[in-house]
Amino acid sequence: MGPFVATFVYFVLSIVIVMIGLAIFEFMTRKYKDMDEVLKGNHAVALSIAGKIIGICIILAFAIYHSTVIYETLIWGAYGVLLQMIAYLLYDLFTRKFSVEEQLLKNNIAVGIISMSVSVGLGFVIGASIT
Repeated sequence: MGPFVATFVYFVLSIVIVMIGLAIFEFMTRKYKDMDEVLKGNHAVALSIAGKIIGICIILAFAIYHSTVIYETLIWGAYGVLLQMIAYLLYDLFTRKFSVEEQLLKNNIAVGIISMSVSVGLGFVIGASIT
């Protein structure tokens, strides 16, 4: 496959994986709807969503770099989204003093920044582990 075609295929595949990942995260969120909060100007939720997008894209970048065929990128991308979801659930579980979802709904920027950092940081860790 030519490099221009491969780039376009990876581009489309990445958009699809990110959109599916965001839809799954939206489904996991029970106290609010992500895009409704963004439209209300909720910066904390926007930061959290940005972290998820960047984290998934980091994983995809490593997957593209290390894969020899496109379907491997798809598999690693799906696995990366799954691991990002687990990370988010663990983050919420380990914050015993407050609910991450409730704080994001209250537009707590500090919690949004931490949420973003968890997604981006673990995106690098997950991506680096792709062989």
